[in-house]
Amino acid sequence: MLRYIAKRLFDLLPVLLGITLLVFLFLQLIPGDPAIVLLGQRATPDQVEALRERLGLNQPLPLQYLAFLGRLIRFDLGRSIISGIPITRELATRFPATFELSIAAMLVAIALGVPAGIIAAVKKNGWIDNIAMSASLLGVSMPVYWLGLLLVYLFAVNLQILPPSGRLGVDVNLQPITGFYLIDSLLQLNFRAFGDVVAHLILPAITLGTIPLAIIARITRSAMLEVLSQDYIRTARAKGLIERWVINKHALKNALLPVVTIVGLQFGTLLSGAILTETIFSWPGIGSWIYNGILTRDYPVVQGGVVFVAIVFVLINLLVDISYAFLDPRIQYK
Repeated sequence: MLRYIAKRLFDLLPVLLGITLLVFLFLQLIPGDPAIVLLGQRATPDQVEALRERLGLNQPLPLQYLAFLGRLIRFDLGRSIISGIPITRELATRFPATFELSIAAMLVAIALGVPAGIIAAVKKNGWIDNIAMSASLLGVSMPVYWLGLLLVYLFAVNLQILPPSGRLGVDVNLQPITGFYLIDSLLQLNFRAFGDVVAHLILPAITLGTIPLAIIARITRSAMLEVLSQDYIRTARAKGLIERWVINKHALKNALLPVVTIVGLQFGTLLSGAILTETIFSWPGIGSWIYNGILTRDYPVVQGGVVFVAIVFVLINLLVDISYAFLDPRIQYK
C-alpha cells in the first residue's frame, strides 16, 4: 500500500508541472497590464516601466516561469501585487472558509442524492423514479447563480429566516482558532455562534450542492440497477431475506464504488468551482479571491490559488483511490 501511494504521489509531479505551465501561459493571454492596473491610468510610462522592472514582468516568459517554479519549490508563492499580503497567508485564511462550505455542500448532496438514487432504482419506472430523475435533471441544468439569487430572494428577502451573505452575523462574537467557524464555535462552547454559522451555511451549501446532488443521485441509481440484476441478489431474495436487508447489506455496499468515485471528483470540483457561489453570498473563500485576482490581473494570486486547489484536488482523488480497497477487498494495490 505504501509503495502504491508513493508511486501515485510521484506520478502526480508531471501533472502538477503541467498545471503550473498552463496556468502561467493562460494568464499571459489575459489582456491588460498589471502594472497599469496597479498604478492607474494616470501613471506615467516611466512609473509603469519601473514597476514592471520591480515585479519582474520585463523578463522573458521562460525566466518568469522558472522563477515561479523556484519559489513554488520553496513553498513561497509570492505576494499579492495589489495588497502586498503573502499568498500563503491568504490561503491559510481563506481555505477553511471554502473547505467548510464544500463539506457542507457535499453533505447535502450525499444525504439527499444517495437515498434518492436508491429509491429510484428500487422503484424503477415508477412515479417516484420519474420524479427523482426529473428533479436530478433539473438540478444539473439549473445555473448556480440563478438558483443562489432565487434562494436569497425567497428565504432572506421575503421570508427573512436565513441570512443572505457572509459567514457570521455582525452582532455575533467568535474568536477564530482554526478558521473553521463550526469547529471554533464548538471549541469555545459558543452555541449562539454555532447556530449563526449553520444559518449562514444553509443557502450557499444548498446552492453549491445542487449539481453534485443530481449527479450522485443518477450515478447511485445506475449502480444500484446493475447490482440488483445480479444473481447473488436473486439468491438473497430466494433465501427469504427481507427486502430492506437485501438492499442495504448486499446491494448498496457493492454499488458504492462508482458513487465514491463521483463523490471524490465532485468534492474536488466544489473546492475549485465555488467562485459563483462565493461571489453571490459574499463568502470569503478561495473562489472569490481568485476571481478578484483575475479581474485585477494579480498574477501571484491566480497562480498560487489555482496551483493550491489543483494539489488539493489530486490529493482528494488519491484518497478516493485508496478507499477502494476498504470498500471492496478484492481490489489489491501493487
